[in-house]
Amino acid sequence: MSRFDCMGAARPNPAHEALVGLQARQQEAAGDFLLVTQNIDTLREQAGSRDFVKVHGSADRVRCARDGCRLGAPIGSPARADVDFGAFAHDPVVENLPRCPVCGTLLRQHVLWFDECYDSHADYQWDRMLAAAARADLFVFVGTSFSVSVTDRLLNSALSRRKPVFSIDPDASPPARGVIAVCARAETMLPEVLRAL
Repeated sequence: MSRFDCMGAARPNPAHEALVGLQARQQEAAGDFLLVTQNIDTLREQAGSRDFVKVHGSADRVRCARDGCRLGAPIGSPARADVDFGAFAHDPVVENLPRCPVCGTLLRQHVLWFDECYDSHADYQWDRMLAAAARADLFVFVGTSFSVSVTDRLLNSALSRRKPVFSIDPDASPPARGVIAVCARAETMLPEVLRAL
């Protein structure tokens, strides 16, 4: 619980703000722009992003652990702020874990666990991400290790269609032939890209 609580204090940096600007510029030009993130924090929302995909869920949401419950997968995810964690925080025993107000099953964080699939919940927007990848003309990866299947799918989509691919990371080394590695911090590079446009 505490690992999700501490995320509330995080604030967006210039990279998050630049992404908002880049999306606005692209949309003003009547172009498509889809921000896909593996991060579960709310930094994009705080920065002002409104149209994005959080493929690993969101730390500010919970859901019923029972699939099929209207507050569980595949569509339910109430706000974490609406759940009282006080009893559990005061006395962290199983009996004090928050329960679903609909069916009484334990509530869980609304994040993708290692043994779950991207299409297990509508909020992960897996099909939307795949559709966007199939028509994108440019792919920019920011601060990723390319070690999960979502980045693999996006990268393969780009490379198989011979689309330009950039990877912005201070420790960047190209994850594959055809990827242009930009060794820079995102909070420095993305504002520069926005200014250059």
